[in-house]
Amino acid sequence: MGTLYLIPNLLSGNAVKEALPPYVLGIIQKIDHFIVEDVRTARRFLSKAEIHQPIDQLYFYELNEHTPKENIEALLSPLQDNDVGIISEAGVPGVADPGAEVVRLAHRQKIKVVPLIGPSSILMALMASGLNGQSFAFNGYLPIKQNERMERIRFLERRSASEQQTQIFIETPYRNMQLLEDLLKCCKPQTSLCIAADITGQGELIITCTVEQWKTKLPALHKIPTVFLLQA
Repeated sequence: MGTLYLIPNLLSGNAVKEALPPYVLGIIQKIDHFIVEDVRTARRFLSKAEIHQPIDQLYFYELNEHTPKENIEALLSPLQDNDVGIISEAGVPGVADPGAEVVRLAHRQKIKVVPLIGPSSILMALMASGLNGQSFAFNGYLPIKQNERMERIRFLERRSASEQQTQIFIETPYRNMQLLEDLLKCCKPQTSLCIAADITGQGELIITCTVEQWKTKLPALHKIPTVFLLQA
């Protein structure tokens, strides 16, 4: 039985060797079978990793929002005889990522799961925020409809205040500015808000201010991968 490796992908356009330690790159070199969100993205990542084997001789199995649930278990079949790597579109597999379903099934089948070290925008944002790193919650994406989103923001702010807990969430990059505007409308002036954008990229921005302070200097976040952290 093979091992299921969770392979972190790059967050930005930086070099693979800057983001991943040598032993991780060594493991990638030994894998021929990959479960990926998008084959083109995975091929580009592996090319940057300068793997020895020709890309065209590798096996790719797509897992994304279009994959029927009844087909997911079959993705584990190559593990009967091979090691398999899961590659996310960006960051670590299994966190805000469809790979979690494969990992859950692997545990059911007693397959060894090995997470590899690499960049996670969520943890890196928390590290750099100065907000509570002892108690925090990742809430994924907030609702798309504005009234539901604003209601959720108010709930998270109340939860943060009552539990002294950092609330972390993300948004589809082209809706970042709408989310930021709703945060400034809903949250109390003294609530701390960290905006962590383009982490590891050339335009990296990680700033924590109060909501009142953010109202005077809105950053341009349109189409930029961003993590939002809130602590009341």
